[in-house]
Amino acid sequence: MSDSIVLIPTYNEKENIESMIRAVFGLDLSFHILIIDDGSPDGTAHIVRTLQDEFAGRLFLIEREGKQGLGTAYICGFKWAIAHTYDYVFEMDADFSHNPADLPRLYAACAEQGADVAIGSRYINGVNVVNWPLGRVLMSYFASMYVRVVTGMKIQDTTAGFVCYRRHVLETIELDHIHFKGYAFQIEMKFTAYTRGFKLAEIPIIFINRVLGVSKMNSSIFGEALFGVLKLKWLHCLRVCRQK
Repeated sequence: MSDSIVLIPTYNEKENIESMIRAVFGLDLSFHILIIDDGSPDGTAHIVRTLQDEFAGRLFLIEREGKQGLGTAYICGFKWAIAHTYDYVFEMDADFSHNPADLPRLYAACAEQGADVAIGSRYINGVNVVNWPLGRVLMSYFASMYVRVVTGMKIQDTTAGFVCYRRHVLETIELDHIHFKGYAFQIEMKFTAYTRGFKLAEIPIIFINRVLGVSKMNSSIFGEALFGVLKLKWLHCLRVCRQK
């Protein structure tokens, strides 16, 4: 029984999903995988089902009706992981923009080095992004800078989606009260952990833009993050005032 599970939300990832599953299971450190598929019309879930016999007891699948948002997929996965008592719960993309070989480094940051949340950071050592247009790099980098200024978090990559959480962090956060469903979800989870006093650590990674499949990123996603962070800060201040 592994103490770690990797959550991978999917929508139309047939080109990547089998290779990703095999890459994670090929690591020396043992991980389980939970795929949360939002009704992919390209047959992503079918590919996962065909692999479940080969990886029995290690590969799990939740199939949902239609696109319900990244945040709800992860919350669904978090609840499943908590119910199955995994100690370390990972967020990871299916498209190899996150390198599976970095999973043991995130694990070590939590299991051996005392972090409660380990973040695979594109910006802790400069800008480590490959194959993104310059405009997208600048948008992402300055969005993270803006979030740091507003929230006070000492994190270089606030929008990162490659993360390891200790189970206790997820048990402490009221998952049903997380507001955002899109990519601002990533900011909200980090900010919520930060305001509850958990230790956040950044581990440098190299982020490589997807080669296969279609990106789900667009400018509205960054807009949600930019305006959503003001709401997060306001809600936090309101909660603090009520507790006084």
